[in-house]
Amino acid sequence: MTKPRVYVETTIPSFYQEERTAPEIVVRRGWTRRWWDGAFECYELVTSVAVLDELASGTQERVAKRLALVRDLPLLPVELAVSKIVQAYIRHKLMPADPGGDALHLALASYHKCDFLVTWNCQHLANANKFGHIRRVNAMLGLFVPALVTPLELLGGSDGTEPE
Repeated sequence: MTKPRVYVETTIPSFYQEERTAPEIVVRRGWTRRWWDGAFECYELVTSVAVLDELASGTQERVAKRLALVRDLPLLPVELAVSKIVQAYIRHKLMPADPGGDALHLALASYHKCDFLVTWNCQHLANANKFGHIRRVNAMLGLFVPALVTPLELLGGSDGTEPE
């Protein structure tokens, strides 16, 4: 049986290595670590050079820790078609006008038919209020629509069981 493919967006390794102590940060870090530590058993994890580029900013120690977490994940190629999808997302006001950011993550996950895009970006990606617009634009472009989720939503695993 094939494992569901999950595109790992930048916020996942960032929260896994997060050091801030605000209660909401600590909770998200815990959920992220709990999901990540069991994810390889349930999912085929992939990422992109866009994630690596975003993770490369910050102090050298933090950069090294974040990059180490995703270094063995396969990288989805950024093909010309993906760049055209990004421009369509921006043109249709689906994503912010930064061609290297959220639009690129969504375009990669959609073009490469990832079952899930996992993220803590609940403003532009894992946002139920935007999902209808995303679904309409992807349908217009003839693209697959990945589920846009947080690690908390995936904690039950691929068999649908409840988290412990």
